[in-house]
Amino acid sequence: MHIEDRVAIITGAGSGIGRALARALSVAGARVVIGDRDVAALDEAVARLPGPVTGHPLDVTDPTSFAGFLDRARADGGDRIDVLINNAGVMPVGHLLEQSDAAIRTAIEVNLCGVLTGCRLVLPEMVARRTGHIVNIASLAGAVPVPGQVVYAGTKFAVVGLST
Repeated sequence: MHIEDRVAIITGAGSGIGRALARALSVAGARVVIGDRDVAALDEAVARLPGPVTGHPLDVTDPTSFAGFLDRARADGGDRIDVLINNAGVMPVGHLLEQSDAAIRTAIEVNLCGVLTGCRLVLPEMVARRTGHIVNIASLAGAVPVPGQVVYAGTKFAVVGLST
């Protein structure tokens, strides 16, 4: 697929991998729309990224927020989404027995449920148009265990199964 003039949406793109993906896709000629729950990081990314990049606040754990974000992204991108990159993620670090219920639930909601929500919201229009791509950012952390990252490993490695 040629990315030039395509509309690419990236979650969790205020920093890290998401921001790097936004830069690469924008440089390659895509129309990029990014989302992040950290509004300050989001605004900084939009200001510093090259090309036609817009950004909107997004909480992937809230289906209403995600749907609203996608509506704004469609408006920015000519009423279509060609590529959705489900990148948002959190990484609680520490011994499992020291992780709070809230930290564990947040990791599950962001790293797994957010990906499922994004797929469910965008896939119907891609199927109807018979074109589009969804990229779910996972982690090999489940295959190569790292001490203190059991929650992250479990939630991000679960995304590997979504590629089928």
